[in-house]
Amino acid sequence: MIERNVVPWVPFTNILLTALVRRNLMDKARELYEKMVSIGVAGDCFTVYLMMRAFLKEEKPLEAEKFFREAKAQGIELDAAVYSIAIQAACRKPDLNMAGELLGEMKDRGWVPSEGTFTIVTGAFVKQGNLAEALRLKDEMLSSGKQLNLVVATSLMKGYCKQGDIDQALNLYNKIKEDGLAPNQVTYAVLIEGCCKNQNVKKAYELYEEMKIMDIQPTVFNVNSLIRGFLEASSLNEASNLFDEAVESGIANVFTYNIFLNHFSKDGKVKEACSLWQRMVANGQVPSNVSYNNMILVYCRAGNMDMAHTVFSKMLEQGLKPNAITYSTLIDGHFRKGDAERALDIFDEMIGVHIVPSDYTFNIMINGLSRVGRTSETRDMLKVFVEGGFVATCMTYNSIINGYVKEGAMNSAMGVYKEMHENGISPNVVTYTTLVNGFCKSNNMDLALKMHHEMKRKGLQLDVTAFSALIEGFCKKQDMVRACELFSELQQVGLSPNEFVYNSLIRGFRNVNNMEAANDLHKKMIKEGVPCDIQVYTTLMDGFLRESKLHLASNLYSEMLSKGIVPDMVTYTVLLNGLCSKGHLENAYKVLEEMDRKGITPNVLIYNALIAGNFRYGNLEEALRLHNEMLDRGLVPDDATYDVLVNGKVKAKGEDLSGVSSKEEATWCGGFGLSGDAIV
Repeated sequence: MIERNVVPWVPFTNILLTALVRRNLMDKARELYEKMVSIGVAGDCFTVYLMMRAFLKEEKPLEAEKFFREAKAQGIELDAAVYSIAIQAACRKPDLNMAGELLGEMKDRGWVPSEGTFTIVTGAFVKQGNLAEALRLKDEMLSSGKQLNLVVATSLMKGYCKQGDIDQALNLYNKIKEDGLAPNQVTYAVLIEGCCKNQNVKKAYELYEEMKIMDIQPTVFNVNSLIRGFLEASSLNEASNLFDEAVESGIANVFTYNIFLNHFSKDGKVKEACSLWQRMVANGQVPSNVSYNNMILVYCRAGNMDMAHTVFSKMLEQGLKPNAITYSTLIDGHFRKGDAERALDIFDEMIGVHIVPSDYTFNIMINGLSRVGRTSETRDMLKVFVEGGFVATCMTYNSIINGYVKEGAMNSAMGVYKEMHENGISPNVVTYTTLVNGFCKSNNMDLALKMHHEMKRKGLQLDVTAFSALIEGFCKKQDMVRACELFSELQQVGLSPNEFVYNSLIRGFRNVNNMEAANDLHKKMIKEGVPCDIQVYTTLMDGFLRESKLHLASNLYSEMLSKGIVPDMVTYTVLLNGLCSKGHLENAYKVLEEMDRKGITPNVLIYNALIAGNFRYGNLEEALRLHNEMLDRGLVPDDATYDVLVNGKVKAKGEDLSGVSSKEEATWCGGFGLSGDAIV
């Protein structure tokens, strides 16, 4: 026709274009359209629709949009179908502002978008994370007389799950079932994954079981989501049972095995990981890069770097190419073992084989050097990394600050803190907590409080660790007023004091001879369900023994034993020192006998207490015998030992040895499991 100079009729060319587009002959369709244009046939609205469909089939939304704009500029009268295709192109780009503008134009022309258009745009807004706009479009769709379809409902459920609002997702799920919509495989997949990610694995499993009852076959994606959810919830048995079920049914893939391998690798469970590896290979699954990386990680976490490198070599033998994660794992493993030189060698090897280090790699290098006491090197290394394109984060600087704090170099730590500010990086809670802890340990409470106040000014809240460091610092300075103020503030901001906080306060009150306050804190711990450990009991017994309140010390000892807490060397030292200083030598020896029965060798402090007790009562021969026994056991007497034996310095702080009543004496012995009749 064209060769004979016969101009084709537009409807005829549209029929040809339709056939070509349907058969996916896009090149032919474009060629035909270009011929039409060359002879002055611009086409009509349907031509524009067909060509835009062709571009979208080729995943060319930009071309489709361009075609739409050109058609508008040419004055072609476009209809609702063309606008719908243009909106679809905008969503695929994605350009949701344009999609919204086109929807507005449709409404201005009196056109109601189709159900398909509403569905596409709603899904696009959910994908972008704009759930509010997606919900508004859903309401507009319903108000235009259209029914809520399963695709829109499932998209909205996914949006709710992404925002962590699993209750709303489940409410919508229940509503569509009430309205007669049957959930499909995609709906269940969205909800199962959403429940797992939002720590509701129990509901996820209920949906999984319901899915099977509805005769919808679960996919490996569903199973993998559930296994991951069970492992994150520390439900190893449930995860293992589901894994076995997936293996037996044949749907388990290499990703399923990798989930479990990763779980074992993080905990350094070599035996379990090796067993799973053998099972994976036996079932015909080919280990992937991720599989090998997990096995390298498990050996690194277990501290077996030789085996980690053996797995690395096998990975190369299988033709798999190590990636940044592989090398980063090995570098971290060597740093954890304290072998910084080997870690640096691995990093150089990584660069040598042209693998670009990730931000994760750089942070491992900074953290690793800080961990092994080579923090000063990290500053220069960081500059080199930044020059190479690395963008330092708050975590990077926190690693360096933590390294300096551990080394006691607080001036250097503050230098890094200032550098953070200069580079436009805002310190976070970890930064301030680390600095607060460092200043407290260096006994600089003024600067610790300054950091505390700066945090509050920036709207950051100290965590329990930071409060614990501040409270401990003031307790050491015997400033119990400030310590208690911080204790009250901790509770006012909604935090719960832990055993470390209580330990500091109890120890602080003991040191200022306020055992009533210390004991009140002990009672508060019990009331609030905070575990009382051996340090708490030892501190309290020591305080009460200093005050000659043997019956209270005895009650605490009995309480400690009833909770299954076994006395340690510090506890025995406190007990023996208390008994000896109060003249209960016979009972002190019975404690010594108990230590022997338990295979616990007395330390120098215990022998000093026994020697001082015997010297005080004129038992010089026994004091010398104890000295010789010390030597026989390989213990080296200290200055305190010789002060007693040579200079006779036994009366500490002018203590009164006559203030213990026979009733207190008997109470103590009974509490300790000793017979009062044995006391002379």
